[in-house]
Amino acid sequence: MIRRRRKDPDGLPEAPAGLLAHDGSIVAGRDVVGSSTQYITAGQAFVLPPEAYGPIPDDAAGGGVSNIASGLFVGRVGELHALEEAFTRPEKVVVHALHGLGGVGKSALAAHWAARRPEKLRWWVTADDATAVDAGMAALARALQPALTGLPAEVQSERAVAWLAGHDGWLLVLDNVEDPRHIRPLLDRLPGGRILITTRRATGWHHHATTIRLGVFDPAESLDLFARVLTHDGPRDTNGADAVCAELGHLALAVEQAAAYCAETGTSPHTYLGLLAQYPATMFAAGTAGGDSERTITRVWHLTLNRLNDTPLAGDLLRILAWYAPDHIPRDLLDGLAEPAHRATAIGRLTAYSMITDHYDGTLSVHRLVQALARTPAPDDPPRQPEAIQHARDQATTLLVDAFPTGSYDEPDTWPRCRALLPHADALTYRYPPDHDTAQTARVLHYTARYQIGQGVISPAIDALRRAIAARERVLGDDHPDTLTSRSSLAGAYWPTDIIVLARAFVPLAGAIFPGAARSFPSSPQVLAAWLMRLAATGADRLVDHEVPWSALTALPPRSSSAKQCRSALSQPP
Repeated sequence: MIRRRRKDPDGLPEAPAGLLAHDGSIVAGRDVVGSSTQYITAGQAFVLPPEAYGPIPDDAAGGGVSNIASGLFVGRVGELHALEEAFTRPEKVVVHALHGLGGVGKSALAAHWAARRPEKLRWWVTADDATAVDAGMAALARALQPALTGLPAEVQSERAVAWLAGHDGWLLVLDNVEDPRHIRPLLDRLPGGRILITTRRATGWHHHATTIRLGVFDPAESLDLFARVLTHDGPRDTNGADAVCAELGHLALAVEQAAAYCAETGTSPHTYLGLLAQYPATMFAAGTAGGDSERTITRVWHLTLNRLNDTPLAGDLLRILAWYAPDHIPRDLLDGLAEPAHRATAIGRLTAYSMITDHYDGTLSVHRLVQALARTPAPDDPPRQPEAIQHARDQATTLLVDAFPTGSYDEPDTWPRCRALLPHADALTYRYPPDHDTAQTARVLHYTARYQIGQGVISPAIDALRRAIAARERVLGDDHPDTLTSRSSLAGAYWPTDIIVLARAFVPLAGAIFPGAARSFPSSPQVLAAWLMRLAATGADRLVDHEVPWSALTALPPRSSSAKQCRSALSQPP
């Protein structure tokens, strides 16, 4: 393990812990030059050349030393520019952490950027734990001075760190860092150089590095990646690839995985989309013969969720959030789940590992593929047991019911809250098979319909009420008060239709009589109806100089109360 070096009373470094003296052996605790010393351990002798006992030469990287190569890469022009800008700072040591959701393309971006850097020494270290960091440093020592091969790995690692500490003009990439503590001993000993960290951890870097967040591809970039993988061995039909990329949320790993599957199996993008909808668990886990079985969506996120095992509430929250729309989830939806401190800790852990995004404006976001995985049952995966997912769906429904305002939805004060909840209610009920609707699901449907009626969004409201009635009849019975309430609301949903049609026809007239009014009309058909009533109340004397669209009135049913009221108020001749 990389640690701060202690010194002996003479001021020289102590013998490395990895060198153990046995009878007949010699262990050098300091440099030995020109020696034919044999290093004997575990019954095996290594005869080391003299240069193995001295420090790595200053010019060891003069001819260029690198283990970084860039593979398939698309887009990211802005991100590459941001990295270049970040590493042009004049400080002696510059450390940046590139963070983002697992599978977003952090390692690919880092490799592509680092492979084109001018530093003579560019070295990639897999750094998911302290042991891996030590192994990466030992490999660097051997690359700088092959004669060190016979020394213990700990000694090799120490030689590499000592060389880096004494030089500048080098670049290290520490890939897939899971915990800042794993690399802190290394960072503390490096006063110079350039260090790029890739990590799923979005927080915890304030003592170590400046952070750079990496998001998903834009649609053109994800389509480019899909097409390149699919057509690598020859022309293929890419029709439907854009829909696949959109369904996968433009996540780099998911797009590449899907394209590789289509290329290997001869599956068209349109067919893949159907398979993804019908067999999500299988498709998320599907690797290819030439691919890395560890780099599938299921595997990558399984490893991340394992890191959250010490905070069970984090897994509960993620399964609940999976049932809502991906963006603009009100954070206070989760208020009833646990004590505030425990809830904040769980949200913080999910944010730290980039499983969710906290916008710090009262809303959260979750990538749509994280949601899809979290709500897809997998009996062999503890976080995705069918019972846990069903329970999370029921909790998500109850939280929505409790979040809707309890007063009249005609009151403008209730509209912002209803508007914020509507996309999440729609997402939840869309993912609920109607024949699985519960009494709570029916309440969500009923509340959304009441709000939509008040806003003049009649057709979706009617659909929601019909579904709510079917659920309540099945679960509660035909004569239950809730069933009767939904039936009454459905009957009332039809009455605004005629007046809204009329109001739309009178927009130009109302705008002429009430300057500025027309600008507010597009916000809501119900607002149009209110303006029409105001227009009717003005009386005929206000209409002398304006063209009145009487044909709109005649188009309404003769017995329409709205038509009768307007004909009377506007003094239209019979």
